[in-house]
Amino acid sequence: MALRARDLEVGAVFEEPVVEDLKRTQIVQYAGASGDYNPLHTDEVFATRVAGYPSVFAHGMLTMAMTGRMLTDFVGDGRLTGFGGRFTAQVWPGDTLVATATVAAVREQGTEHVAELHVRTVNQDGVEVFSGTATARLDP
Repeated sequence: MALRARDLEVGAVFEEPVVEDLKRTQIVQYAGASGDYNPLHTDEVFATRVAGYPSVFAHGMLTMAMTGRMLTDFVGDGRLTGFGGRFTAQVWPGDTLVATATVAAVREQGTEHVAELHVRTVNQDGVEVFSGTATARLDP
């Protein structure tokens, strides 16, 4: 069933866990899928001894991709018309992430109905790791 404008209210919240106990394997798989083999994401020795981080960490775009999956679960496939944001903290192996979309506005744009969403992803400690906005086409 498609998400309908008449069923949404400003302030409504949709929340979904997007990963539980992020594995290093998932980070390396994303490196392969994206072609981004930066050693900060894939080489523990480089990340810790050369760069001084406590471990390798996830690509920002992996975090955004998992957040985007939450959005399509909420609004439906093929309905996102915009999605952007910023990475606000690193995501480490072992992290559990929960993404939230809050309805900021529901409006008509020409002949279409559109939802404006505030998007936020936090880790298991409540630390925000991604913050952004999205827009989605709705049924009336």
